[in-house]
Amino acid sequence: MGLSEHDALLAEVHRLPATAPTSADELTDHLVRLKSVAGRWADLLLEVSELSRGLSGSGTASALEIAFRRAEQSYVELEIAHLAARGPHRE
Repeated sequence: MGLSEHDALLAEVHRLPATAPTSADELTDHLVRLKSVAGRWADLLLEVSELSRGLSGSGTASALEIAFRRAEQSYVELEIAHLAARGPHRE
């Protein structure tokens, strides 16, 4: 990821609403934004994990790989939450 990707991640974080959702539609929209942020974060962690292999010890790469897997799992859980928030009547 280049610097512009880092900037894109930060921009997405800054676009998250400052207030809590007050309706089902707002919650659904919020979850879409959170999924996007989580996906970008996971991508960034994966890249740093791969780069760290030649720059640091195996402990660093291993810890970053675990962080990536947890971020990826967070994305999956947000997808599940998004689908549940949409509900069968909103598909």
